[in-house]
Amino acid sequence: MIGFLGAGRVGAQAALEVASAGVDDVTLVDIVPGLAEGEAMDISQKIAETGVDVDVKGSTDFSALKGASVVVITAGMARKPGMTRMDLLERNAGIVAAVAKEVAKHAPSSIALTVTNPMDVMNYVVLKRTGFPKGRVVGMGGLLDLSRFKSTVSAMLDVSHSSLSSLVIGEHGESMLPLARYTTVGGVPLTKLMDETQVELAMETTRRVAIDVISKKGATVYAPANGVFRMVRAIALDKREVVPASAYLEGEYGVEGVCIGVPLVLGADGVEKILSLDLNEKESAQFKKGAETIRQGISAIQSVF
Repeated sequence: MIGFLGAGRVGAQAALEVASAGVDDVTLVDIVPGLAEGEAMDISQKIAETGVDVDVKGSTDFSALKGASVVVITAGMARKPGMTRMDLLERNAGIVAAVAKEVAKHAPSSIALTVTNPMDVMNYVVLKRTGFPKGRVVGMGGLLDLSRFKSTVSAMLDVSHSSLSSLVIGEHGESMLPLARYTTVGGVPLTKLMDETQVELAMETTRRVAIDVISKKGATVYAPANGVFRMVRAIALDKREVVPASAYLEGEYGVEGVCIGVPLVLGADGVEKILSLDLNEKESAQFKKGAETIRQGISAIQSVF
């Protein structure tokens, strides 16, 4: 069973995608009376017509998470127009710390998948408050950033999304690191198709696109939900898929003691391996800038530990 802690827009959409694909049974938990139950009913009725046979349930009781193999944590305040991810820091730290304890209590063998922003800092909170091994705590941010970078580049080059292969690592925030050197278009290096100015424009557009979406519709929903679905599927089906995601580092990339986005192998045991990339001086500086932002965020919420 896949548990979802938080039945708001992203949690509900991700649960819908997981259930619709028949990955596993789904349980939504939310403290708002009736919300999780209503979403579960709606999703159940949708998949009934399409012939997918998984159970979808909703509850306000954390004990409903018992037996979950994965628990997706989306609980917390959503980002609003004009806010950065770090603006959510204090508001969400207490919420995530509390629900992480419930995950450890009711689903002690699960893999925790953190989505709540600021995601890398919240992923660290989940790691510390659950007491889980580092491989069983992972954060969704890199796949979302990757989807935005691919969308931006494909639009600039006027090519199919399917032609692009890329990677975005680092902080899930304003210091994210789209890796142009590791991006190809139909096998052709991106740096052969774009000059340095165009590449920088694509990277900056990717960093700012969430602000634009939030200012227009109030929240980002479908792209983050897809990232959650991809990661849940990789874990549930033991795909050992290479994805960019937030993991706890102990010296990799010259960073330790924080959770940050890196390329990793994701399977039934969670984070099975962190892949090492050869970053140049500029890339390494940007990566470490993001790590320092995360470290400062962790320092600002010591009261939750």
